[in-house]
Amino acid sequence: MSEESNNFRLIKDKPRSKKLNPKIDLAAMISVSFLLIIFFMLTKELARPQAMDLGISGCGEGGCGPEPGCRLMDHRRQMTLLLDDNNKIIGYRGILEVPDEKPKVFEYGKNGIRAELIRLNREIPEMTGYKEKGTIVLIKPSKKSNYGNLVDILDEMAITQIRTYAIINDFTPEEQKLLASK
Repeated sequence: MSEESNNFRLIKDKPRSKKLNPKIDLAAMISVSFLLIIFFMLTKELARPQAMDLGISGCGEGGCGPEPGCRLMDHRRQMTLLLDDNNKIIGYRGILEVPDEKPKVFEYGKNGIRAELIRLNREIPEMTGYKEKGTIVLIKPSKKSNYGNLVDILDEMAITQIRTYAIINDFTPEEQKLLASK
């Protein structure tokens, strides 16, 4: 018995392995989850197409054309700039078929297009009677113009403080003829 009791004691005294309760730290997984949610929300918002109302098709209750209640754009406020090669700009006011001023060729810079835009910024609010509505500039880069020309004309918009402008890439047949002739 003594041997058996000694063996039993040895087994009993033998240290057993402790059962560990594993703790999982979820803080890192929660942080990554929130970052992914924010990332996907941001990319979805940035992927949404952005549009700006130019006021070309209609301007609201008071009208914006030459007559009160008119729903069309006042062509007297419109300046179209056709960007051509060799740093040339062909500009005209109004509608090309019946322009307010004949098409002119401008250069970039202080004495070129900038002087014309500053003049229009002064004259158009006085002429139309709308002090809060200035010039609308439609920028149309041709296939011959380069990226630098577009950047330069956008710089001119900022310098002359033209608030309403749009970059349009479709030319009418009359505008194509005008580009070919100049």
